[in-house]
Amino acid sequence: MKIMEQYLGLKKEIYILTFGKVVTCLGAMVWPMMTLILSNKLKMDASQIASLLLIMNIVQIPCMMFAGYMADHYNKKMMIILCDLVSVIGYLSIAILDINMGTVIIFFIAGLFAMMEHPVYDALIADLSESKDRERAYSLTYLGANLGMVLAPMLGGLLFAEHLQLSFFIDAISTLISTIMIILWLKDTSVVSDDSCEKYEEATSMSLWQVLKTRKILLYYLCCFVVIEFIYSQYQFLLPLNLEQLHGSQGALYFGAMTSLNAIVVVMGTPLLTSWFSRVKDINKIEISAILFMISLSMYIFIQGKVPLYFLSMFLFTCGEIFNALGQLPYITKRIPLSHRARMNSLQRMLSAIFIAIMQKGWGILIDHYTIVFIWSLVSLVTIIGLLMIVILKKADKHFYPSL
Repeated sequence: MKIMEQYLGLKKEIYILTFGKVVTCLGAMVWPMMTLILSNKLKMDASQIASLLLIMNIVQIPCMMFAGYMADHYNKKMMIILCDLVSVIGYLSIAILDINMGTVIIFFIAGLFAMMEHPVYDALIADLSESKDRERAYSLTYLGANLGMVLAPMLGGLLFAEHLQLSFFIDAISTLISTIMIILWLKDTSVVSDDSCEKYEEATSMSLWQVLKTRKILLYYLCCFVVIEFIYSQYQFLLPLNLEQLHGSQGALYFGAMTSLNAIVVVMGTPLLTSWFSRVKDINKIEISAILFMISLSMYIFIQGKVPLYFLSMFLFTCGEIFNALGQLPYITKRIPLSHRARMNSLQRMLSAIFIAIMQKGWGILIDHYTIVFIWSLVSLVTIIGLLMIVILKKADKHFYPSL
């Protein structure tokens, strides 16, 4: 328990948001199954799935930017509550309907509002923590989110075949409980006054585009971010398709077990890595994550059908995920004005969603015509490119932000 003492001393609102994420993610068993729902339940091929995801991501673009703008100008707590309530209504509707394209649309709308609250959450956590405490705050909330997901994916895999609607009902109830907690207990959402705050975080009346023009390295950072997010997205797109091709209906069960391992490693590893690597700079943690992503995903070129090695790959992948979480959000919040945190977060998510959707459309076409090993070889190539981009970012960051 001593390792958990590093999380003491944060504002009580950080603990409330963390506990809210635990409750919400207890029901987060459906989203990792999105590809399998479209493939197994609606009998779509990889190209059709990629096309549908592309359309969904295009729709997300104005919504994500709107959410970021509203969060930077209005009450973040109320935005979280409103988004949660729409998600709850959507999930409850799906729970009582048959799975078809109509319910997929409802699913998308509910998920869209859930996504819209993520940049609000991240900006609120930055608002409620000083620069020196921000990594601990993000680490704790990230830990809380994954603590709720330890059993959720395995349960989702078990319910997938015969009781999928029950998964949506659990999602709805858990999200509703989280919303009630935030309504009752999250009182103070004001920005923490930080005397040690770097000049880069000072509020400004400039537009987000003007901020990016004056800090051009952030434009390159966005390019790095979308590539790393695309690499990470293969966990929920290419991997489940690969498992279903190899193992049929058992693929969902294997994927659920691997997702549970992911959550278990996050819960156990996040406090350890946060403590052990507390002196490592944010950008170095992002670099380590890129290396681990490269190793873990490249393994699928060689381990097709070797089930135990799937879990070794997932372990390495998850360690990379933890390092990325510990590095990415603290990195950007220290380099962007506090008045633009939510908009920057929304822009990141929007650009990554567009890039992922376009690339996965291409991936879907390739999967229908080439072997899965060839596709994993392409993924491996992209991870190498992503790592090289991070190395360049690391060198440029020393010039543009010398005091950080």
